Amino acid sequence: MIQGHGDDAYRYGRPIVANFSSNVYNRVDISALKEHLRSRLDVIGSYPEPEPYTLEARIAALHGLPDPASVCVTNGATEAIYLIAQAFSGSRSAVLQPTFSEYADACRIHKHIISERSCGRDLDCELFSASKTNPGATERAMVWLCNPNNPTGGVVPKAELEALIDAHPDTVFVIDQSYGFFTREPLLTPAEAAIRPHVIQLHSMTKRYAVPGLRLGYIVAHPSLMERVREYRMPWSVNAIAIEAGLYLTEHPETAPIDLDALLAETSRLQRLLRGIPGVAVWDTSTHFMLCHLVSGSAGDMKDWLARGKGLLIRDASNFTLLGSEFFRIATQTPEENDLLVAAVRGYMEGRP
Repeated sequence: MIQGHGDDAYRYGRPIVANFSSNVYNRVDISALKEHLRSRLDVIGSYPEPEPYTLEARIAALHGLPDPASVCVTNGATEAIYLIAQAFSGSRSAVLQPTFSEYADACRIHKHIISERSCGRDLDCELFSASKTNPGATERAMVWLCNPNNPTGGVVPKAELEALIDAHPDTVFVIDQSYGFFTREPLLTPAEAAIRPHVIQLHSMTKRYAVPGLRLGYIVAHPSLMERVREYRMPWSVNAIAIEAGLYLTEHPETAPIDLDALLAETSRLQRLLRGIPGVAVWDTSTHFMLCHLVSGSAGDMKDWLARGKGLLIRDASNFTLLGSEFFRIATQTPEENDLLVAAVRGYMEGRP
């Protein structure tokens, strides 16, 4: 696990008035979910299902999957990542960087032979030659892909990804779609993932419903592939309150409504304003967060200046593999908060020695 994720307001003595550092979009109303959970607190007096069968069946039905065995509910997407790495211990794993650190960390713990490389838009690049020629691996080749990707916000075109998957039937593709709700780009559907015996798809209720403290995610895969992953799942890994939340959210998908078109439009506006600041470069994004970098100087220094002086928190992205000290990530907030950030970044850039 890398040292330093987002949402580290605890490091600063003054209150944070606007938090751009976390990709969890929490400008949502989950009061109905909270009220439901308050009414169900008695469930903590009994063990939950050893495996959350009821919730898995509910999610399978929601996605039109005929077999509930295609779904495995987990203690957040992070548990799913480590379960998969354990189930395929000793594999030859290619991780497309920069991306979420837990893929490579989980693979290292479970003795994968890892190839970390940047492939840009050309996914095939040297990916498969790298994953297949590593000596000493005891398992099949794997590819780990975050789509939309954290921290870049990029999305692999669906047709390109499908062609790549179908051209490499001996490679297991782990596709993390935790931010899938937050893009208008076409993505591989759960039904399309579950019919392929070499695709594992990750989903996160944490991101969609802004409940990171509940730790609730799930895996979708072909039942034959999922059977292998389930062998390593610890009993009762998903607590009773999280299961109750999942059941409620599958029954009430309208909970925490988000105007996605408005959020993405505001992201475009924020991106445009930041690009207007001399010395700041902003990567293209297909979701509600974006990767930026300073043409010169340290993003960490700017982060501290913004937090201590303005109460604005951004994500220092220098500890993502392949990124340097000049990189930072921000997630779109309200227009008023975004305007505060733009003005503060402009002031920092103009005031630097």
